[in-house]
Amino acid sequence: MIVYAPHLDTVSHVHGAHIYEAGYHVRDYYLKQWERFKHLPLGVLAHGTHLRGSGTYTDGVERARIAVTLATKIPAADCERLALGYMDPQTVDPSTWQGRENEGILYVPKAGETLYRVKT
Repeated sequence: MIVYAPHLDTVSHVHGAHIYEAGYHVRDYYLKQWERFKHLPLGVLAHGTHLRGSGTYTDGVERARIAVTLATKIPAADCERLALGYMDPQTVDPSTWQGRENEGILYVPKAGETLYRVKT
């Protein structure tokens, strides 16, 4: 999954320090290392698992169901620290992703705006 948000330059103004400490991982990564993460807000850990989806953490190896790559202003070194991939947003042309569902590529424009939209 590629999160294309070329305007984004901050992970979180409120919880950024905690997110950088926790990273983005599958649930078992946190649970099997609970002593390391138990001091962090549970909402931060939940956020980390919501982005990464399901997966396993066995014998020190994390296997996520999906790989997550950021195409944002967040630097590559920060993405690596967060356990996320990096893509230079200047090299991205989202139109090349459109209409390719038969290839397993789903383009969802403005997904962040509709993910939690409340129906009225």
